[in-house]
Amino acid sequence: MSDSQSQIFGQIHSYESCGTVDGPGIRFVVFTQGCPLRCLYCHNPDCQEVAGGQQVSVEEIIQQVVKYRSYMRFSNGGITVTGGEPLMQPEFVAEIFRRCRELGIHTALDTSGYIPLNVAKPVLDYTDLVLLDIKSYHSETYRKVTCVSVEPTLNFAKYLHEINKPTWVRFVLVPNLTNDINNMEALAKFVSGFTNVEKVEILPFHKMGEYKWEEIGYEYKLKDTPEPTPEQVSTAINIFEKYGLAVVA
Repeated sequence: MSDSQSQIFGQIHSYESCGTVDGPGIRFVVFTQGCPLRCLYCHNPDCQEVAGGQQVSVEEIIQQVVKYRSYMRFSNGGITVTGGEPLMQPEFVAEIFRRCRELGIHTALDTSGYIPLNVAKPVLDYTDLVLLDIKSYHSETYRKVTCVSVEPTLNFAKYLHEINKPTWVRFVLVPNLTNDINNMEALAKFVSGFTNVEKVEILPFHKMGEYKWEEIGYEYKLKDTPEPTPEQVSTAINIFEKYGLAVVA
């Protein structure tokens, strides 16, 4: 390994050594710093600003990851880089994944896909699985949720299909916001055309990150929004399954 590669640095918020919800098996999860989206329900608002967090080298990350190789191997797990938005630091993430691939460690990228494709491609070369968060299919709702356009994310999804990159689509079910029947139907129809999508994860809205908003002085605009009922979750599952998609919730 060259000195230049070993000295690639990135900005991270934190890491979790034994995650079980961000990809298959037991995973080492890296939370990168910085995100171009401003999701109303973000549970890591302290990851949004690029200037926050701590600077670490790829080598420091790898030294931590290898401590958990036995757990990963036993559970068919690996490393997941999330955020924030990992693709805001493409060189850093690509090098982490390249090193992990050399070590036989499965790599997963959790992303909004809101990034130019030419920036993402070098990272995808070393990515085994993409966890693609599609907040909404309808453009007005997507902008309301994230403050940005949905088009880059939809284009990213199409590209993942073109290169046959294994993908899990993630959809946060928010009452009175993303759970509009037509919105879910449109997203299900869109995703159903992609043979690379292994499953759809329906993530019920929760307020576990609300206290973080208060701590950093941000207004949490969904404080009066209820969590989805079992009936609302069931409706969403049925819509996606109707289009032949494997669904977990």
